[in-house]
Amino acid sequence: MDIFHHILKQYWGYSEFRPLQEDIIRSVANGNDTLGLMPTGGGKSLTFQVPGLAKEGVCIVVTPLIALMKDQVANIRKRDVKAAAIHSGLSRDEINIILDNCIFGGTKFLYLSPERLGTELFQQKVVQMNVSMLAIDEAHCISQWGYDFRPSYLKVAEVRELIPEVPVLALTATATPEVVEDIQDKLHFRQKNVFQKSFKRDNLVYVVREAEDKEQQLLHMLNKVQGSAVVYVRNRKKTKEYAELLLQNGISASSFHAGMPADVKDQRQQLWTGGNIRVIVSTNAFGMGIDKPDVRLVVHMDAPDSLEAYFQEAGRAGRDGKKAYAVLLWSNNDKVRLKRGISVSFPEKDKIIKVYEALGNFFQLAVGSGFGMTYDFNLALFCKTYSMNLMTVFNSLKILQRAGYIEFTEELQLSAKVHFITRRDDLYKFQTANEEFDEFLKLLLRSYTGLFTEYVPINEELLAKRLGTKRDIIYQYLVKLSQLRVIKYIPQKKTPLITYTTSREDSRYIELRKDVYADRKEKYEHRIGNVIDYGTISHICRSKQLLQYFGQSGGDNCGLCDVCQSMKQTELSVTEFEEIQKLVMDKLADGAVTHDVLMMSLNIKQGDLEKVLRWMEEYELVFINEDEALQLRL
Repeated sequence: MDIFHHILKQYWGYSEFRPLQEDIIRSVANGNDTLGLMPTGGGKSLTFQVPGLAKEGVCIVVTPLIALMKDQVANIRKRDVKAAAIHSGLSRDEINIILDNCIFGGTKFLYLSPERLGTELFQQKVVQMNVSMLAIDEAHCISQWGYDFRPSYLKVAEVRELIPEVPVLALTATATPEVVEDIQDKLHFRQKNVFQKSFKRDNLVYVVREAEDKEQQLLHMLNKVQGSAVVYVRNRKKTKEYAELLLQNGISASSFHAGMPADVKDQRQQLWTGGNIRVIVSTNAFGMGIDKPDVRLVVHMDAPDSLEAYFQEAGRAGRDGKKAYAVLLWSNNDKVRLKRGISVSFPEKDKIIKVYEALGNFFQLAVGSGFGMTYDFNLALFCKTYSMNLMTVFNSLKILQRAGYIEFTEELQLSAKVHFITRRDDLYKFQTANEEFDEFLKLLLRSYTGLFTEYVPINEELLAKRLGTKRDIIYQYLVKLSQLRVIKYIPQKKTPLITYTTSREDSRYIELRKDVYADRKEKYEHRIGNVIDYGTISHICRSKQLLQYFGQSGGDNCGLCDVCQSMKQTELSVTEFEEIQKLVMDKLADGAVTHDVLMMSLNIKQGDLEKVLRWMEEYELVFINEDEALQLRL
């Protein structure tokens, strides 16, 4: 058994890797810059965790998803592997301790938000570390042609210059050919090296269903398709409304969104993962890093704004390889909403600049100051104070982030943390002299490890339960011990954050470059157009449409989607139908012809040709023109 299989068995209990995992692992372990394209559920994290454990030193993992970062750190720590995470919500003291532990303390995995890469502190420390590899998750974010470009990802290139011998592993679930090339260019790959698994999912049935009454369609599908399900909706309010609808109709369900308290989210996620709740109704906040193999149905009540997002979310169905369904409920309202969303996602430039100016005033920040400063940000209060539309502000902040002026961290939820700053000998003396704290300090030390070397997340509710008291009493203990310089205590908080990545500019000099605004808007319009095409084109196999979008053209029709099923209703096989349809399309491409001429020019049984023509007329691919001839509808 080689080292990689040994690690896989020891830490995860598996004997074999999934397709493509081993190829990627061996490539990066051999020191090669590597890009891995693996669909959602393909096991991306193992491709850096396994070689990271096999090699000496620390593996640096860059990811923009703070919730996922925290989950992965927690999961790998459960396997007795030392891991840490740095993101915007941490104090400088916490960050210093984590980085020093990476240099001296045997940390194997350091997770970072991309914004941290550019800080002077990190760049000073990283050159002192023994870095084994640099893993870039959600690597499409480095490409300005990607659907979620983040300029902070460009800092990866700077870090590569500091540790030039360290190989890079870039990972993403979805990328068009243009983005694949751009990722390798922006990450300064020494040579092109892509491992790509086909995006085709033979067990996943894609369906688009036109539905004006989406609620009834949802109930019908859940009654027809048994098993675990995810229902994606557009906003938080709808998560609760649809969950209540399902409960009223005897279907066990719960809602989920990013704004819920962490303990509520964890509880609902565990109930659903364990099969105690059948349906989770969620915004797109749900699903990242969740590996539940037996999801039989994913329903989108509202069309997402990109096929990349749709493909990722739909791909959470059927990871066990058994038949599953991904259904998009479509109505004309979706088309109207998507087109209207262009102006919402890209506010006029003068409105964006007004938001930036108001932001500086809100934090009482003088022009020329604020570089590197992080502020708690109350979005609702800001909008009320300056009489601004919430969505205009939200999307303006996103654009200002892409332009490099700020970092906007949405809804960050941080546990309370404790770090002992007194030595063990002095702590014993303190306990002896202060008996009222002795029982609590013993409980703290029994409950958590590593308190003397780093900030450790604690659960105040759990401590209160174990001590048989109220949470407020625990809080008072922690505050008092902090005042006595026994510990450093960071209370729990939940808030969005704004970090100034440059000093506050005079608003007259704010520049929204073409690549930040105009080009991005054009690309966004193109992506919206592709989603509308997917929802409205009903003569091309759904799987084929998605594969073509991701540059994987060719191959057979899936034979399972709603389009293929409609072809089968002609009593022809999907292959026979497609062959006849292609012959007709090729013939009519040269100009309109009468039915008789078409019949004589094609060597096809009359009955079979009639079935295909009726289908093509029904789906408005052809029509009879004024001269009674068949003509392609352009």
